[in-house]
Amino acid sequence: MYLSLDLQYFAQEKTEKATPKKKKESRDKGQVAKSSDVNTAIILLFSFLFFMFIGSYMVEQLFIMAQFTFTEYLLTDLSEENVGAMLTEFLVQMAITMAPIMLVIILAAIFSNYLQVGFLFAPEAIKMKLEKIDPIKGFKRIFSIRALVEFLKSMLKITLVGIVTGGVLWFFLEDLLRLGLYSIEEGMSLIGNLIAIMGLGVALLLIFLSILDYMYQKYDHEKNIKMSKQDVKDEYKKSEGDPLIKSKIKEKQRQMAMSRMMQEVPKADVVITNPTHYAIALKYDDSNMDAPLIVAKGVDFIALKVINVAKNNDIMTVENRPLARALYDQAEIGDQVPEDLFKAVAEVLAYVYRIQRKI
Repeated sequence: MYLSLDLQYFAQEKTEKATPKKKKESRDKGQVAKSSDVNTAIILLFSFLFFMFIGSYMVEQLFIMAQFTFTEYLLTDLSEENVGAMLTEFLVQMAITMAPIMLVIILAAIFSNYLQVGFLFAPEAIKMKLEKIDPIKGFKRIFSIRALVEFLKSMLKITLVGIVTGGVLWFFLEDLLRLGLYSIEEGMSLIGNLIAIMGLGVALLLIFLSILDYMYQKYDHEKNIKMSKQDVKDEYKKSEGDPLIKSKIKEKQRQMAMSRMMQEVPKADVVITNPTHYAIALKYDDSNMDAPLIVAKGVDFIALKVINVAKNNDIMTVENRPLARALYDQAEIGDQVPEDLFKAVAEVLAYVYRIQRKI
C-alpha cells in the first residue's frame, strides 16, 4: 500500500523576504513597523521644551486667573446666573491657557507617526473584526514571546527612568534641602526647573530606547510578513500571468502572424532564396511604391513553406544566396528594401519581368 504526498507542503516555511507587492498590501491594511515608544518620547520632549520656554506664560495666566477669582468672585452672590457665568469664564481662561500645550502635543504626535510610517490612511485597520475579541487569541497574545519582550522593555524603562530622575534629584539635593528658606516664587521656580530638567532627561533617554525599539519592531514586522517560496511563485503568477498560458498566447500570436504572412506571399512578385535556408518574398508596384517591399521572410522550415506557397501560386523563385541573407538580416516584414541593396534587387526584378513577358 502506497501513500501519495504533495511535496509542496514541506516547503511552506516562510523564508523569503516580502515582495514590494506584499509590503504594499500589508501597508494598506495598516500593518507597518511602528513603535509607540517613539510617540511617547517625542511628545515628552516637545512638551517639556515648551514648558521651558513658554511655561512662565502659563504660570502667569494661572496666577492672573487665581487673583481675579479672589478679588472679583469672592463676594459674588451664589445665584444660578452668577455660577454659570463663573464656570464659563473659568473654562474660557483654562482653554486659552492650555491650548498652546495641547497644540504642541497634537503636532508632536502627528510628527512622530509621520516620522515612522509617513502618510498612511488605512481604514481597514479600524474595521470591526470578531477575531479581535476572540478570547483564545487574546490569551495567546497575553502569554506570548512578544508579551514577554514588552514586559521586559517596560521594566527596563521604569528602572532607567528612576535612575535618571534620582540622579537629577541627587544633583540638586542641596537646593532641595534649602527649599524652606526660599520664598514661594523662588521655590516654585526651583521645582518647575527640576521638573523640566527631569522631563527632558527622561525624554532623551526614551528617544534612545525608542530607536532600539523601532529597530526591533521593524525586524519583527519584516519577519511576520515573510513569504514562502510557494507564496512568491503564486504572486508572480497572479501579477505576470501563468507561464503556460502566456506561452500558449505567444504561440497563438505567432501562428496568426504566420498565417497573415503566408496570405501575402501570393501577392508577391518574386521570392529570393538561399535556396532552402532563407526565403524573402518581394512585392513592387511602381505606381505607389518608392522601393520594393518585403511581404514575407523566413528561415529553414518557414522558408520552405514560403517557397511552396509561391510555387503553388506561380510566383517565381530566384536563387541568390548573398542577397537573400542580406535582405533577411537588414530588413523586417513590411520594410522597404535597404538602399544599398537596390541595385541587386532591381536586377532580380528585371530578370523576373523579362521571363514573365516571354511567357
